[in-house]
Amino acid sequence: MTTLSPEQIHEEVKARYGRLASEFKVDVAAANTQAAANTQAGTCCGDTVSDGFCGTEFYDVDVSSLPADVTGLSLGCGDPIAIAELQPGQTVVDLGSGGGIDCFLAAQRVGETGHVIGIDMTEVMLEKANRNKEKVGAANVEFRYGHIENLPIDDNTADVIISNCVINLSPDKTAVFREAFRVLKPGGKVAVSDMVTQGQFTPKERADMSLWAGCITGAEDVADYVAWMQAAGFHHISIRDKANPDVELAGLPKDMGPARIFSARITAVKLSGEL
Repeated sequence: MTTLSPEQIHEEVKARYGRLASEFKVDVAAANTQAAANTQAGTCCGDTVSDGFCGTEFYDVDVSSLPADVTGLSLGCGDPIAIAELQPGQTVVDLGSGGGIDCFLAAQRVGETGHVIGIDMTEVMLEKANRNKEKVGAANVEFRYGHIENLPIDDNTADVIISNCVINLSPDKTAVFREAFRVLKPGGKVAVSDMVTQGQFTPKERADMSLWAGCITGAEDVADYVAWMQAAGFHHISIRDKANPDVELAGLPKDMGPARIFSARITAVKLSGEL
């Protein structure tokens, strides 16, 4: 485990993404160049891309309806919308909503009778997201300030919880999964893109705040991820490497070797009847 305190991690992550949001300017040519580099590197918000913006190269769904102010500030590592199976009228919660891209994509799918709530702890990102909401005209989306370890949402609210390369940034992932379970309705689903590992980072690597905030050393082994989700109450947990989605990894034992990090597609359900 890292020797950094949860408060240190939150503040460093908040500062990094506040800076990224503040410095963001729409430059389509630069964004396309950076997106190609991000895809080749296999991560988006990691230090390997020198704080570049991700673009939309990780998305399988069509994002062409969204303006460059939205798509250019995409900092994810995957596409939770592609695995969420959203339906009209559903309520969706996005953990770490950033500039709002996944909220707006979800809003298109749940329609006027649905509702999307984005949660973020970075004030500058929330300002960007609300400005983007006005540009998009997404009346069925709202953004709330909060931490994903302590969601400002009532019990049994969401039909689906999504997240894109954010849970790995949390210093307390067990709390994240407990909160996700709490706010999901019975029968609800988690559909997450996140950085996970097979293997372990060293204590020295864990203590490098630039690597943690870059979506690298906050990532955890698949077996730990599954154990924490099971402890929170989730069932039917699936974790698959985005680059090799036909192979189920959720049943693997914990790997004690050096960490191999990758973008994963993660799904789970809260069974009907569970509160």
